[in-house]
Amino acid sequence: METQSAIVRPVRDVDAEALGRVHATCWHETYDHLVSEATLANLSPRRMAELWTHWINQGEDFVQYAALVDGEIVGFAGAGPSRDEDAPRPRELYFIYLLHAYHGTGIGQQLFDAACGSEPVSLWVAEDNPRAHGFYRRNGFIPDGASQDEPFLGETIHEVRLVR
Repeated sequence: METQSAIVRPVRDVDAEALGRVHATCWHETYDHLVSEATLANLSPRRMAELWTHWINQGEDFVQYAALVDGEIVGFAGAGPSRDEDAPRPRELYFIYLLHAYHGTGIGQQLFDAACGSEPVSLWVAEDNPRAHGFYRRNGFIPDGASQDEPFLGETIHEVRLVR
């Protein structure tokens, strides 16, 4: 896929509804092989928009960026202080999602660079997500040996921690 340029900017209050839609779609595209169809069917863009309304107002230690193509949000990323008790790095990449249609365009890298820069960070990623692992490897991440079972919409996803 050819490189595509997006406008990457901080998330705004008015983005919550669009972010909810994109977030729900990204979860369908990312986790369809990890959780049941019934669980994903219960995923509501409206509920995700409500979560975004809460996340947007977390304070200045938390950063969230949206990627826009032709004025429409196609992806997002967020980072902040590490949530782990045994935090291997002071900051954590909480999430980065990009609509499947924009994978391989360089937009994911733009989002990652906005949220993390060159800082040392950690993150949790589904163990069975080869595309994400490849992306993180290219950005200098390695597993640190930690893993956890993370509740996800009433099911569980096995995650591993990566550090840079």
